[in-house]
This record gives sequence, C-alpha cells and structure tokens, in this order.
Amino acid sequence: MTPGEQRGAGHGLLVLLTLMNVLNFVDRQLLSSFANFIVPDLSLTNTEFGLLTGLVFIVFYAVAGLFMGALADMVNRPRLIAGAMFAWSALTAASGLARNFVTLAIPRVFIGVGESALTPTAMSLLADRYPLEKRGFAAGFYYMGVPIGVGVSLLVAGFLGPAIGWRNCFFLLGAIGVVFSLIIFQVKETRAVRTEATKAASPKLGELLRIFGAALAASPALQLTIAGGVVVHFLLGAAAFDQLWLVRERGFERAEIAVISGLIACAAGVAGNLFGGVASDRWVTATGQSRPMFMVWVLLALLPINLAYRLIDPGNAMFWVCMVVAYFQLGAFYGPTFSTVQELCPSQVRSTVVAFYIMSLNVIGLGIGITGSGVLVDALIARGVEQPYSWTLFAFTCLSAFAIPCYFAAARMCAPRVAPANT
Repeated sequence: MTPGEQRGAGHGLLVLLTLMNVLNFVDRQLLSSFANFIVPDLSLTNTEFGLLTGLVFIVFYAVAGLFMGALADMVNRPRLIAGAMFAWSALTAASGLARNFVTLAIPRVFIGVGESALTPTAMSLLADRYPLEKRGFAAGFYYMGVPIGVGVSLLVAGFLGPAIGWRNCFFLLGAIGVVFSLIIFQVKETRAVRTEATKAASPKLGELLRIFGAALAASPALQLTIAGGVVVHFLLGAAAFDQLWLVRERGFERAEIAVISGLIACAAGVAGNLFGGVASDRWVTATGQSRPMFMVWVLLALLPINLAYRLIDPGNAMFWVCMVVAYFQLGAFYGPTFSTVQELCPSQVRSTVVAFYIMSLNVIGLGIGITGSGVLVDALIARGVEQPYSWTLFAFTCLSAFAIPCYFAAARMCAPRVAPANT
C-alpha cells in the first residue's frame, strides 16, 4: 500500500469510527434529551433520573471498559467493536419497553458494558494509523462524536419525540446501531505487525496490567492529566439536567429548546473539537509547551462565561453566547487530553490506559456530577430554595474550575514531544 493509500485508509477508518461514536453518544444522551418526556411518563424523581443517567449506566460502563481496553490489546479490534455494538444496540431497543425505574435501569446497565468497548479500541486503532504530531487531530475528529451525538439526540427529542414518541425513537436507534455493527465487522485488523512471532511475544493480561500499573505510577503528568479530566467531567455530568433546567427554570417549551440546543451543540461542539485537536497540535509545535498548558488557557478564558450562563436571563443575548461557549468547551476538551494520555503511556498498553482514563472520567467525574446533581436538586427543592437547578449547575461549574491547577501542574512535568517551530 502506498503512503497515499495508507493515509486514505486511515482517514476512512477515522470517519467510520467517528460515525460510530456519534451513535454511541446519541444512545447515551437520548435519556437526558428526553428528560422532559421520560421523567413524567415514568414518574421518576430527580435522584432516580440522576441514577439512570449516572451510576446505573456509568459504573458498569467504566469498569467493563478497563477490561475491554485490555482485551483490545490482545484480540481482533474491529470484531470486538462489532460484537459490543450489536449488543448495546439491541439493549437500546429494549429500553423502549421500560415502564418504571427498574425496567429502564436493567438494560441501561448492560448497554454500558457494551458501549465500553468502543473508545479504548478505537483510540488504539487510530494511534496505529496516525503519527504523533497528528494524533491531536485524530482524537479531536473522533470525539466530534460527542457534540454531534449530543446534538442529534436533542434533535431527535425535539422533532421525532412529539411525532412518534420516545419509545419508538429508542427502537429506531437500536436498529441503526445493528446495521453499523455489521459494517465494522467487515473491517480488517490494522495492527501494524501480526506475525506468529509477534503474536507469541504479545503480553498476556497479567503482563499488560503490570506494564499499565508501572506506567501510571511512573508518570505524575499522566496522573494529573487524568485528574484534570475527571474534574472537568463533574460539570459535564451535571449538564445531564440542562433540559430540565431550561424548561422548568428558564421557561422554554420542551421540544423547541431541544431542537435549539441540538443545533447549537452540533455547530459549536464540532467547532470546539476541531479547534481543540488542530490548535493543540499547532500549540505544541509553535510554543514547545505541552497540551495540558493549552487546556489551562482554554479553561481560564471560558470559565467566566460558563459561570454567567447559569445566572443570565434568556432574554439577554449573552445567554445564547454562553450556551454556544458551553458546547464549544465540551468539544475542545477531547483532542488535547486523549492525545496527551496516549503520548504518556507505552504503546503496548495504550488501549488499557485509555480505558482506565475513561473509567476515571465516568465513574468519578460523571458519576459524582450526575448523581450528585440529582441529589442536590432534590435537597434544594425540599428546602424551598428558588431555582434549584440553576444553583446546582452553578456550583458544579465552580467545582470544575479545579481542573485548571491539575492541568497546570501536569504541564510543568510534561515535556513536549515536538520542538518549537522557531528552533
């Protein structure tokens, strides 16, 4: 295969995996997007809704992801993704049959197990295809699946929800996922060398875990980068209550604001992904500083706007600017941080380390953010506090600012891999 053909194959794989990540996040976010439909239909409390979008899904998703990451370092990766996607899509369809908290919680548990295989495996596949100086772009492009998926799930809730009902939307999404699982099953394994000698020399599970543990212990920069991502995810978790906040405290109609939010999420989120991936690559080349320092400046610049978002009246034009910035920051996070994590670990345990990072983001970050927000909202309501959603979201925005010192400390310990352009 010529270099041009290799690049074309790499870009084709990147597009396919990104589309699958879109479906992954449509599936994951559909419950939050349909919050104003599902919560009253199933008579859920805020705490129960927080559990469904938080710990019920995330604990199994993240813990299984660590196993899936190690498995991806040992088996045929496209087929691992195909099997997992088929399983989670079938369970997504089954979610449409739920009648109460318990019957929705059961499929959510196993959906999390299935979805956990995608990103660690995809990151490993892409790292084999893209050189170091392009991995920020590849990670940023792949993670366009987050804002696009969030946006599409909101558009589905806004357009299809009133037309066909939330249950039929879950059935439809499950069917689409099954089709994609059959497509990825046909993709060939892209591991660089798979001779009998290298297969025999490949580390087994115990050795993988030993290398992983040693890599994590030896790199404070890796530990701090992971910690920064966890703190950012406190706010991302709390944002699961955005649609309830927009309807109950900002006065929007549920279908209308779902559509508006979806369009903004797609446009601003994709812009953030491209900015985070491409600009962080150029930042390293131009300044000689690491990607965590890039994140320090991005978060510092956007923090005041994110705080104002939770307090400004929707009649003020700045409200919409703040909403755009919130989705832009969501996208800008992924490229710099995931490429940093991959750079700071040995190649043979790349999937395992990415899986551990995802487990940390989800179990600690989203778990505390989503579940904690639900409990706090119910507690504030019980105390008669006005605008409990607004104050909860404001508090978690403040908490997320502690990511800045984490990234700053990581940057001080993290030597850049690419020399500055003027040297």
